[in-house]
Amino acid sequence: MSRCKTDCIQKPLSRAFCGLGTLVARYPWWFLVIPLVVSAGLGAGFYFLPQREANDIEDHFTPLGGPAKSEREFVKVHFPTNDSGQFSAQRLYTEGSFASLIAVSVSDNVLTTDTFTELLRLDEMVQNLNITMTQPGADVSLNFQQLCAEIPGQRCVAANPLLSAVQGDASLIETINITYPMFQRRTFLGTYLGGVTLNTDNTVQKAQAIRLVYYLREDNEQDHDNSRQWFQHFLQSISQDIDTLQLRHIQISYFTSVSRQQEFEGITKTVIPLFSITYFITIFFSIVSCVRFDCVRNKFWVAAFGVLSSGLAVVSSFGLLLLCGVPFVVTVANAPFLILGVGVDDMFIMISSWQQTKVKSKVEERMAETYTEAAVSITITTLTDVLAFYIGIMTPFQSVKSFCIYAGTSLLFCFLYNITFFGAFLALNGRREESNRHWLICRTVKDQTDDHRSCSYNVCCVGGKYSQITGKESDHPVTDFFHEQYGPFITNKWIKCLVLGLYGGYLASSIYGCFQVKEGIDLRNLATDSSYVRSFYDNEELYFSEYGPRVMVVVREEISYWDPDVRLKIDKCTESLKGSSYVSESLSESWLDIYDGIANYFKFDINDKNNFIGNLSQLFTLAHDYEQDVDIYSGSIRASRFFIQTVNVTSAVAEKDMLNHVRSTVINCDIPVLVYHPAFIYLDQYAVIIQNTIQNIAVAAAAMFVVSILLIPNPLCSLWVTFTIASIIVGVTGFMAFWDVNLDAISMINLVICIGFSVDFSAHISYAYVSSQKSTVNERMTDALHSLGYPIVQGALSTILGVIALSASASYIFRTFFKIIFLVITFGMLHGLVFLPVFLTLFGKCGRKRDDSTKVKASKGQVSAGAGENPNSDGNLEGEMGEQYYNKHGKVIQTYANRTFFPDADCP
Repeated sequence: MSRCKTDCIQKPLSRAFCGLGTLVARYPWWFLVIPLVVSAGLGAGFYFLPQREANDIEDHFTPLGGPAKSEREFVKVHFPTNDSGQFSAQRLYTEGSFASLIAVSVSDNVLTTDTFTELLRLDEMVQNLNITMTQPGADVSLNFQQLCAEIPGQRCVAANPLLSAVQGDASLIETINITYPMFQRRTFLGTYLGGVTLNTDNTVQKAQAIRLVYYLREDNEQDHDNSRQWFQHFLQSISQDIDTLQLRHIQISYFTSVSRQQEFEGITKTVIPLFSITYFITIFFSIVSCVRFDCVRNKFWVAAFGVLSSGLAVVSSFGLLLLCGVPFVVTVANAPFLILGVGVDDMFIMISSWQQTKVKSKVEERMAETYTEAAVSITITTLTDVLAFYIGIMTPFQSVKSFCIYAGTSLLFCFLYNITFFGAFLALNGRREESNRHWLICRTVKDQTDDHRSCSYNVCCVGGKYSQITGKESDHPVTDFFHEQYGPFITNKWIKCLVLGLYGGYLASSIYGCFQVKEGIDLRNLATDSSYVRSFYDNEELYFSEYGPRVMVVVREEISYWDPDVRLKIDKCTESLKGSSYVSESLSESWLDIYDGIANYFKFDINDKNNFIGNLSQLFTLAHDYEQDVDIYSGSIRASRFFIQTVNVTSAVAEKDMLNHVRSTVINCDIPVLVYHPAFIYLDQYAVIIQNTIQNIAVAAAAMFVVSILLIPNPLCSLWVTFTIASIIVGVTGFMAFWDVNLDAISMINLVICIGFSVDFSAHISYAYVSSQKSTVNERMTDALHSLGYPIVQGALSTILGVIALSASASYIFRTFFKIIFLVITFGMLHGLVFLPVFLTLFGKCGRKRDDSTKVKASKGQVSAGAGENPNSDGNLEGEMGEQYYNKHGKVIQTYANRTFFPDADCP
């Protein structure tokens, strides 16, 4: 591919940025003030922040349009719940409104008189909790008995069947013959008794834990509000009340149906103190890394305004999106850390390019050259980052969508403010340097060291030095290291062989890790480490994981239940569901089987439609609950449901396999059937998480390649950049498994970040490598490392420092963000500074072709120190050591700083 086809966008873009740099240098105050005004205006959007906060766990951490949500709607329409008189926990289409306690025995057995004595006291305490509700005319005191969900007979549903069995006498528990999992052939104990040891006759020998569940009504708005008030009182008092009981034989953990949501909403508050720490560390590092022992060349204020530019970007973008009504979820709180890291990274690139310009040139010329060199490079990374985030909007998780919208828009503002606001201050700082003024007091200082003065005087009061050989600012020691030591080191042929071996080990470890990654979000991770929710989940997993969800099997269309062939098809379907290790054969429940038994007992025929429909009342009289399982309308059964009991669902893999099994099985049934349980709302993520992650990565990688090939004027180098993206993503995904990070909606956000960030360092190095005018691949790579090695290190460290405070967060969400950003930046820097330099020098000549010209060596003193100065009357260029070329038209080309300028043009 010819050069004109690979730099047709890069060249005009460079010229455009060259013109912008000149414009910013001429009118810096306009470009400084306007972003401040815009930020102040858009910042008004934060007024709407309380209204935009949307942290509903289901809405943001379950897939939009998941099948379980439509299944729930079907169940809700055809099988509405009745908490006032016909409550049944297994028939709820939601989790219900409840408070739950898990009591773990200190002595490994809760089925003792001493333990049940304490359990009865605990139960009495909970049922006596009162709340005061303000109602018209007077305040009303309500206790649990007035709020509880009721079963037939207007009695509260029992907190635990065994508590009902002892009837207030704790000593009876040691005399009752407890069969498990079915107690007295009608009550399922799998969710109430845990850590069970059985005798040979399936009676319970001992149990380590017992669960008490207190269901409240939520049929109408008033009941719903009353229940929420009671839960609030419960959570505020339960810990103190338990201490008051002085329980010696059991340890209590507790949970309510509102706990998970409340704890999740409180996560943001735990991370607020980390903001100040992070910003302080990043600002401190940015400033220190830009400090020079030269009171004129010092970039103290430049670095400070670079950080301020990132802050303005966050204010503007967040304010704009809040004004537009975009939901603000807790995951978006990660974005400012991210934007800060990206912003200072771009700042370091621009400062490095400024330092590569001639100090004696005019500010306009220096800014033009800085923008020409740096702006294209940061445009590549900004475009790729923004594309990665906006592609992430395709995901079905609202938390990922919101984060990607906020982060992508913030990066756009960050880029705009870097080339306007920050560039304007860089130009003003350039004017100060041009007049050789002190960085702090802005007074003119000497530019020559005074041997009669102290060392401190010469450091603090003498400045403006520059290299007499190159005409540029003196290199920073780290920059010099990359040019003199690291560049020759990494391009040594033996070191290249060592690097290839190191890369093979990295790739093998990463691929292995990819197969070890666990899927799915653990709901306990939505609470902080110290939350009471986590101890409850831990006990639940430890003692109550043998039996999984009790799944509804719903016949969703009208069928002829009185037809024996249809009933045979139903039996065949339920039997196929039981043919899995995740479904119990003996614990299923069917109203149709019970009805068939009643028909045989009372000797009536159910093979006739009229008899079948007409005698259903006998079933409902004998078993009230089954009336909720049959939807009868106008003499026809529109829908009905049965129940199967899942078992051995003890891990995320088991949850996924169980869900896939029951869904794939009912697809093959001869009758129209769906399966549903409230837990499926969250389990739906397993069906889409891997598919959507791969889709996002693939689409983003393709977009990265398009951007790279358009802006990096060499297709082979663009391919290497794309390869680097894939390599980093594989590494991050693989090492997630080694660092206990699951593949879920939270880590998906970070993998989207990974897609964008993975291109940053490799694109910078590749662009500098391609732009170099050196003659050999090793020289070009050394030249690229000389220009960008230190900015890459600065950018990597600043980004890590920007998120390192999150490692101390008590929240899994923010710790996961830190872990993946750390992996992305570490592997990105490893690829940009180690792997990619070796790949580019070994497997492809990616440098630009030189113009057709006749090279004439110039002696010392023939090249001008100023950019774009015309040759003297003798045809020679005045100044320092350099090279002179004539192109095919006979015009002189002046070359320095690895770039080419035409004397008769303002921009290269």
